[in-house]
Amino acid sequence: MKKVFKIEVDCAVCAQKCEEAIKKVDGVKDCQINFMTQKMTLEADDIDAILKTVEKTAKKIEPDFEIEK
Repeated sequence: MKKVFKIEVDCAVCAQKCEEAIKKVDGVKDCQINFMTQKMTLEADDIDAILKTVEKTAKKIEPDFEIEK
C-alpha cells in the first residue's frame, strides 16, 4: 500500500537523511521525500502500524519533522 503525506521538513539535506533512515524502518518497503512539495510517499503493508515509528525515526535526524495527519 502506498500513501502520500504532507510533511514539514526544514532543509533538503535533512529530507534526504530522513528518507534514508525511514527506508531502514522494519515494515517500510519504500519512502520518497520531496522537499520542494513537502510531501512524503510511504509504501508499506500496514502504514498505520508503523507511522509513529517512521515519524520518531525522522525526528531523530530533524527535530522539526512532522507528518500532518
